[in-house]
Amino acid sequence: MNRRQSFEAIAALSAATSLEAAVPEPIQLHVDLEVDPAKEAELLKNFKQTFRPTISKQPGFVDVKLLKLRNAVAGAAPATRYRLLISFQTEEQRLKWVATDDHQRAWPTIERTLSGKKFTAVLYDIQ
Repeated sequence: MNRRQSFEAIAALSAATSLEAAVPEPIQLHVDLEVDPAKEAELLKNFKQTFRPTISKQPGFVDVKLLKLRNAVAGAAPATRYRLLISFQTEEQRLKWVATDDHQRAWPTIERTLSGKKFTAVLYDIQ
């Protein structure tokens, strides 16, 4: 490798490193849902037919899953049986989704299945 190739390699590595630093880390929102037992079937239907198809069209969307607690393998189980996992490329994109008319139509289909409209939401950075 000659001197010029060495400088080009160093410049390319430097550019790649600065690009990686400029890319924001993806996020995942965990929403624990206190679902009314009488409305479990409605929750599943609304998630599959309304919420998932609507959120999956949003810019920056990565994934959405609805988890149902089976059992605790170690430690105490959470108080809620359902957890909604929502992933976006950035927190800003998730916030834009929350502000859309689509969200205003889709989220209430989930929320109306809750006991007293109760849920908790915890935001994580994906490393």
